[in-house]
Amino acid sequence: MSISVDRASVGLRSERGPVLGALMLSTGLIAIDATILATAVPSIVRELGSYQQFPWLFSVYLLAQAVSVPIYSRFADTLGRKPIILLGIGLFLIGSVLCGFAWSMTALIAFRVMQGLGAGAVAPMSMTIIGDIYTVAERAKVQGYIASVWAVSSVIGPALGGVFAQLDAWRWIFFVNIPLCALAGWMLVRRYREETQTHRHRIDYAGAVLLTVGLTGVILGLLEGGHSWAWLSVPSGLCFGIGMLSLVVFAVVERRATEPIVDFSLFARPLILATTIVSLGVGALMIGVTSFAPAYLEGSLGIAPLLSGLAVAALTLGWPIAAANVGRLYLRIGFRRTALIGLTIATVAAAALAAVSPWPNPVVVAVVAFVLGFGLGWSAAPTLIAAQSSVGWGERGAVTGMNAFARSAGSAVGVAVFGAISNTVIAQGAGPHDPATIVSASFWVFVGAAVVAVLTLVAAVFMPRDSAADQSGRADA
Repeated sequence: MSISVDRASVGLRSERGPVLGALMLSTGLIAIDATILATAVPSIVRELGSYQQFPWLFSVYLLAQAVSVPIYSRFADTLGRKPIILLGIGLFLIGSVLCGFAWSMTALIAFRVMQGLGAGAVAPMSMTIIGDIYTVAERAKVQGYIASVWAVSSVIGPALGGVFAQLDAWRWIFFVNIPLCALAGWMLVRRYREETQTHRHRIDYAGAVLLTVGLTGVILGLLEGGHSWAWLSVPSGLCFGIGMLSLVVFAVVERRATEPIVDFSLFARPLILATTIVSLGVGALMIGVTSFAPAYLEGSLGIAPLLSGLAVAALTLGWPIAAANVGRLYLRIGFRRTALIGLTIATVAAAALAAVSPWPNPVVVAVVAFVLGFGLGWSAAPTLIAAQSSVGWGERGAVTGMNAFARSAGSAVGVAVFGAISNTVIAQGAGPHDPATIVSASFWVFVGAAVVAVLTLVAAVFMPRDSAADQSGRADA
């Protein structure tokens, strides 16, 4: 079968163009939030205090996103995509307003949870809707439009974050979301129409609670261990013990649930299993750089937040540039080979970042981060589309949600692990205000990121061999 694409049929001026525009704007909400906060962390810490707690700003957001993604995805396959994405935009809006008025680090961390709950609906639903209304060949073109959102956000986000931080107006980092949320919601209400395949459903409350308790326990233990209490202590034992036990019970409960939060039967399919593991690694690898590189540059060199933000922006710029062009490659050589090329690039870049980190230089970090982002963008899109293309409408929400859940969970656990590494080195050194200690802590964080990159590359090796025509035939059937 032919996989040629009529480019006029997938553009913003096409029949589906208004829906694509609404999804681009919705994606922009998450894209800007992913890049705007990291550059302002030192400013937030100066006003609210608690340097050791700043990883929680990312981990609770990612935890809420990770836990909610499977729940939203399950409802999306029953109630439809539109009500779920509108709910997510609403929650993200409320969370942004509350974050803007936060009076302490604890309050800001709590309000980030609501933002995460909103992002848990917006991100996967946007990709699910794209999977519904476009074929595999068309998605190679549409991916360019979505990637352009991340490209613009990768420049605007860190720049805005740096400017707000230097003006001591970091609260506007959250207030800028208000008009974006309002416009995105209005466009979806007016333009998006869907034919849902509804049926009666049962909510897996037990699974949702167990997953939340399990991930929270593990992440709490990782972030606070070696800082608030010793690693070999009763609090650590309780956190890890309750967390791991809850996750084990969760796995048992999900196998018996009528409509499980996470459908473990999907893991019996080699393609779904491999792409899910890759998403875990991609999430952890990206958060390890975007969350810690700004603090590394600012703490070691004392440079302005705007400059450190631009260095990190190179990563988030490399990603969409790769994603916008990767469709041509995977339509020619297949998803697996494309993902392997991308992850090889990312692994080399991650190792290079660890190697150069003892000598802080924003230009070098920017170059390496760009290459790392390019490699991740070259691998994330093919693995997601490969998974989506292997199932029909009734499972596409669950599969897309599984991919998004894995990336969010990888990011949440990744930032906790890297935060634990950083806090341990800082505690053993001269403290968070000593440049040499910051360099040492960052070096070990980047070493951890390099190890994650290697493991992710190994996971991609186990993706089934494929051709784009085979995948497209299943998706369009």
